[in-house]
Amino acid sequence: MNSIKLSRRAALAAGVALIATSLPAVAQETGPQMHVLKDPNCGCCSAWIEIVEAAGFRVTTELSAGAALMRFKTEGGVPEEMVSCHTARVGGYLLEGHVPVADIRRLLDERPDAIGLAVPGMPVGSPGMGPESEREAYDVFLIQRDGSTTVFSHYDAT
Repeated sequence: MNSIKLSRRAALAAGVALIATSLPAVAQETGPQMHVLKDPNCGCCSAWIEIVEAAGFRVTTELSAGAALMRFKTEGGVPEEMVSCHTARVGGYLLEGHVPVADIRRLLDERPDAIGLAVPGMPVGSPGMGPESEREAYDVFLIQRDGSTTVFSHYDAT
């Protein structure tokens, strides 16, 4: 009968390797839950969802269009000038449009007393809107509870 002996170093390395290979699965199971309302015909919304899922968010989607989608945005406190194509809810906040993952994480870390974040319109090069290498300049706005907005972050054109 052959016996295999492992050194402590080899056993530790094997354990670290096992943990490291299971981290992506754990992140997907334990990341923040996000619910997205989107038009059923919008491909850029689906691209944005894929980006936030790849970043570890657990996403559910609800197909909505026209007046029902606009009513959700308005009732949630999204000002008309901040409207984009899809709206998400995460951690008690609304996200309007193609908000970058880094800004979502910052919002959830800082927890400001606000409605959420918005990227109005559909700027080229924002997440889900084409290559970042062709990005036009855009701002991510923090929507305050009184409906006013301030710039939360700025992205230069590339």
